[in-house]
Amino acid sequence: MTSLLDAAQTAARLPYPALIEGLKRLLADESVQVPQRLVQPLPGGGSLFVMPALDARIAITKLITFTPANAGTAHPVIQGDVVVFDVASGRRLLVLDGPTVTARRTAAVSLLAAQQLAPATEGPLLIVGAGAQGRAHLDAFAQALPLRQVFVASRGAAGAQVLAAHAKDLGLRATAVRDPDAVLADCPLVVTCTPADGVVLKALPRADAFIAAVGAFTPRMVELGPDLCRHCAAQGRVVVDTPEARHEAGDLLQAGLDPAAFATLRQVVLGERGENRGPVLFKSCGWAGWDLAAARTAAG
Repeated sequence: MTSLLDAAQTAARLPYPALIEGLKRLLADESVQVPQRLVQPLPGGGSLFVMPALDARIAITKLITFTPANAGTAHPVIQGDVVVFDVASGRRLLVLDGPTVTARRTAAVSLLAAQQLAPATEGPLLIVGAGAQGRAHLDAFAQALPLRQVFVASRGAAGAQVLAAHAKDLGLRATAVRDPDAVLADCPLVVTCTPADGVVLKALPRADAFIAAVGAFTPRMVELGPDLCRHCAAQGRVVVDTPEARHEAGDLLQAGLDPAAFATLRQVVLGERGENRGPVLFKSCGWAGWDLAAARTAAG
């Protein structure tokens, strides 16, 4: 019998420590196959995503809609499901809540990158964007890193205040700020998770900064100023989540940088590419392999 899990049940099956271990195992698993995802534009500016992946044991498809116009309304920006099948029998095993999987696996990928690449994991942490991804990243980083302080910036002041209040509930000192560039010099940990319809961070980071940019996943989307991206490439290090970023990483492409020239998270985790120096920019575009790792974790 198929288990149909709601958001809370899906989250309960995806604790961040288990997700991190699941990501590491997936990156070392040669049986993993991830076909190119289908992104179908929809009337009104939304998109339909069809994202399959499989290994020797299970196959998954994430089927979600991404509707930026829903931001700030009663309707979620991301809606849909992750369906999990048994490879041997073809039987449907699980249906997971798609937005929960997306939020938690994305935050876990950023956290894994920070654990591998960030020189100063104690923070302070700057989060730009106070939606579902901002909250998931706050929860993940606060749980696994020795944070004490967080700054939150958002287009909507009320959203920033709500996320800052959540940070205080987690035992952190928290401040909502209007201009993220104004506090960038104080923050060695940075996450940008906005709708990526314009530059939200353009000041140059400190030498020990780790920036996880997760909002932009098409060539036209952008969160980071081009000078910031070029500075990290010249004075520090750029890492992308997967090779597919070569045609998706809008922040890098709009800065005139070739995403294919940079190491992937898999190469970093497996110790195959390079040493850290200067500020680190981790550009995450999303990948069905991350959803497969979450499904494997949830399935047990």
